[in-house]
Amino acid sequence: MDLLNALVALTNYVIVPGLSYGSQLALGALGVTLIYGILRFSNFAHGDTMAFGAMVTILLTWLFQSAGLSAGPLPTALLALPFGILGTIALMLLTDRTVYRFYRQQKAKPVIFVMVSLGVMFIMNGLVRFIIGPGDQRFTDGERFVISARTFKKLTGLDEGLAIKTTEALTVVTAVIVVAVLFWFLNKTRTGKSMRAYSDNEDLALLSGINPERVVMYTWMIVAALATIAGVLYGLDKSFKPFTYFQLLLPIFASAIVGGLGNPIGAIAGGFIIAFSEVTITYAWKKVLTYGLPESLAPDGLVQLLSTDYKFAVSFAILIVVLLFKPTGLFKGKAV
Repeated sequence: MDLLNALVALTNYVIVPGLSYGSQLALGALGVTLIYGILRFSNFAHGDTMAFGAMVTILLTWLFQSAGLSAGPLPTALLALPFGILGTIALMLLTDRTVYRFYRQQKAKPVIFVMVSLGVMFIMNGLVRFIIGPGDQRFTDGERFVISARTFKKLTGLDEGLAIKTTEALTVVTAVIVVAVLFWFLNKTRTGKSMRAYSDNEDLALLSGINPERVVMYTWMIVAALATIAGVLYGLDKSFKPFTYFQLLLPIFASAIVGGLGNPIGAIAGGFIIAFSEVTITYAWKKVLTYGLPESLAPDGLVQLLSTDYKFAVSFAILIVVLLFKPTGLFKGKAV
């Protein structure tokens, strides 16, 4: 019985949060890796792109709520999400037309694009803070739990309860659907194949008649959709705060680099590696160990390796180790 309680506690505090957070990081890292694989630069504005998409969705969610529209047991934000994606697509295409296209025509080096993306990042960060403010914004509604701890205890008779939030279940299901659609698009459609060809060999793709500006346009559209979905799911699961998305840039880039920058499968794997590393290292293991060990060996302290305040330090440490010993990541040498 104690082992079952330990397993439930582990699922409740490590496995479920890790799957949810990993799904969010994987979607964010997919956007970063697509930009790197196709447009060949590291986009440091990606975190604030997520914040912008989430902000548009939040504003429309509030509008829908005031008009009495809802999605029943699911968050109203799901109704606003398509409009948030369209708003982010418009911003990305405008940014590309007014900023990135000039440097692309000049055949600028990747480091120039990185510096430009830093400028875009600060502008977008200021824009989001100006419109919605710097504070926490909560916009989730509907049913809070798929299953609550009290209900689980009543059903199983265990001392430990399992609580699965609606937003956690929604995050994992949405991530699976989005990833499946993305891989189908890249592998089965003519546009997806042209994007992969452009990523593999730009000169050969141009000789084959592929329109580079069309590839760029579709890339930004897909990245805008991924960023908005990731940003909204993260905001629903935790809360929306513009500066948090700026901080998320570190674990997102760590996910992409650990998996292999430019490789979509690597981005997904890296997202879950980073997420579970952060969750397991910052979790206080006292409860699980108390259930799992004999009473004489039960720990007195929290058995927490690192405070949750320093969870981003875990991403940074993993990133440094990977860059030192395996800079190409787990899935090296593959393109989109």
